Amino acid sequence: MRGSLQAYKQVSVNSQLASASPHRIVQMLMAGAIERLVQGKAAMEQGNMAAKGERLNKALEIISSLRETLSMSDGGDVAVNLDRLYDFMMRHILDANLNNDPEKIAEVISLISEIKSAWDQIPAEYHYATEQAENAG
Repeated sequence: MRGSLQAYKQVSVNSQLASASPHRIVQMLMAGAIERLVQGKAAMEQGNMAAKGERLNKALEIISSLRETLSMSDGGDVAVNLDRLYDFMMRHILDANLNNDPEKIAEVISLISEIKSAWDQIPAEYHYATEQAENAG
């Protein structure tokens, strides 16, 4: 049953990605990072080291992907600041994982939630702005 549920979730995510705007993909990545961080923090607090490592590594991969998609040439100070913030988050997660420090994970959850909240407030007419600029150039 669990395998079927996971397969269904994967198909659902894949179909969402196929039709998603660049804006929506970033929202999904941020939501996924938050979910993995919450799960990793819970596993850490329960002493489940295998689950902790798996979930925190997934969160690191997602944050790394977000960082890699930054356009440093087009994004100006915002991109530079996000790059630094993503780097800080990644180092914080690694340190939290090494030292079993759930408070550091909570801090990263708070930071990425704040970024996601701001991202969620971007008006719909700008959701395809990046894609349109790439197609024009």
